[in-house]
Amino acid sequence: MSLKSKNLNRRLVREIAIILIIKIALLLTIKHIWFDAPTIPKDFDNQVAERIAGNSSQIKETR
Repeated sequence: MSLKSKNLNRRLVREIAIILIIKIALLLTIKHIWFDAPTIPKDFDNQVAERIAGNSSQIKETR
């Protein structure tokens, strides 16, 4: 293996590592901006229990 080939491999590894670091930084930034708060409602358990139990007074059919 020549010196030029080793240098090319080292450069390729460095470029891939830099690209991966940039992608991870961008993904973490996007996650922090758009997904910073949970989307589960406060009374989630009660709503699920009412839906499963079939509380028919609050359920309205639409046809």
